[in-house]
Amino acid sequence: MSASRLVATKLSQLRALCTVAAAEVISEPRKPMRLYQKLAALGGTGGSVSSTLNEHVMEGNEAKKNDLLRIAHGLMRIRRPDHALQVIEWMENRKMSLSSANIAFCLELISKVKGVAEAENYFQNLPASAKTKFTYSTLLYCYCSNGMEEKALSLFKEMEESTLHYNDLMVLYLIVGKLEKIPGLVEEMKQKNISLNAFSYKLWMQSYARQNDTEGVERVYHETLENDAALCDWTVCSNLAAHYIKAGLDEKAESALKKLESVMDSTNREAFHYLMTMYTNLSNATEVHRLWDSLKAAFKITTNTSYQVMLTCLRRLKDLGGMKRVFEEWDSKCTGYDGRLVRTVIYAYLEHDRLEEAEDLFKEASKKVSKPFLRGMELFIIYFLKKGQVDRCVEFLEAAVSISKNEKWTPHFSTISGFRTHFEGNGDVETAQKLFSLLKEVDSLKATAYHLLLKAYAAAGKTDPELPRMLEEDGIKINSELEELLQEVCHCNVSSY
Repeated sequence: MSASRLVATKLSQLRALCTVAAAEVISEPRKPMRLYQKLAALGGTGGSVSSTLNEHVMEGNEAKKNDLLRIAHGLMRIRRPDHALQVIEWMENRKMSLSSANIAFCLELISKVKGVAEAENYFQNLPASAKTKFTYSTLLYCYCSNGMEEKALSLFKEMEESTLHYNDLMVLYLIVGKLEKIPGLVEEMKQKNISLNAFSYKLWMQSYARQNDTEGVERVYHETLENDAALCDWTVCSNLAAHYIKAGLDEKAESALKKLESVMDSTNREAFHYLMTMYTNLSNATEVHRLWDSLKAAFKITTNTSYQVMLTCLRRLKDLGGMKRVFEEWDSKCTGYDGRLVRTVIYAYLEHDRLEEAEDLFKEASKKVSKPFLRGMELFIIYFLKKGQVDRCVEFLEAAVSISKNEKWTPHFSTISGFRTHFEGNGDVETAQKLFSLLKEVDSLKATAYHLLLKAYAAAGKTDPELPRMLEEDGIKINSELEELLQEVCHCNVSSY
């Protein structure tokens, strides 16, 4: 995740905490834990949120408003905004009333899932009674986290100044790259006696870190300690450690991580995950394994997300033996089979050309996932394409296309990127034509199929004057990139078709 998106995500989490009292919802899902687990597992297994909720009710279970709101916030915390929004929409369809803070949460979800324009439309259509400090504040956050400077500053002028809103502006300037404005905002807050919280200091530190100014980062960190040591929480320490790692100051980074561990709440899974990831960045496998043992000891249940973090760390550390042991541990006792974990292990095997193990795991996982394992197939498609084994690539692609006739398939962006990389470089027209004929059968991939074919033709210097007509017949909208490729490949004026 990019630095700007990371701070936007953290601000989103902080905003949720700031609206707890009014939202009457924020604690971990307790009684409805089984329903939460079912919904959380949809990210790996596929399936419909509304269908899962309907089944829950048809089985004679209650679906209480506060429980559902807890679940929606839980889904947001594990980065499932689309599923969280679907929970809220299901509630609205059942005429469950929402407080203004809950509506603000819905507004944020719409922005993340459907875009700012849809969020603005939702806000404009709210009754006057729902346009409160919560919804206005969330709209400001939407503008800032999407780098919409003019709209953000205009709205900010109309609002009561607060720590949260200044943090919004700092995020905005990090995203748009106007780092020099952030110290000025901090000074303005001090002059107006608007208190800085831990996230304010973290954003201020990032303004210096992004400029590779280690002295500036350390100066802010020490000011945090001097002004209020309680504000120097694990997230501030994590910011310091991340800068040291990027700057190649490994000893200082390890010291910052030790400080982080000393101040973090031992029941904070995210802090454990962060520490494991940072020690992986330092290639310190011993600390990764120690923290993994500590995490499992701290919690009665080790979640799929924790297993995913550990498997990713071991993959990056090239510890395939350890990765296999952790995966088998998860596989032996998991209650929700999560395809993400399987993909991580398959990816690692393929990285090291351990094809037989990858294929064995894929076959076994295909029996356990609730839907066809299309994401797993994609790993093999790109692997064989990179290896020049076109027949094997086509074998998996044919299977995926066949399955996609009954299942909506939108390949991961890395899969499409893999195709593009292959065809941009070598002009492999024969392979491109084979793949084109397959990809074109999938509605969501028609435009991509033409794009890849044109890339291959351009790289090979091949021409085909019929392509514009084919695009028109298939109803493909020609954007500027496609138009440029068509002119190169077809030597014609595209607008004449």
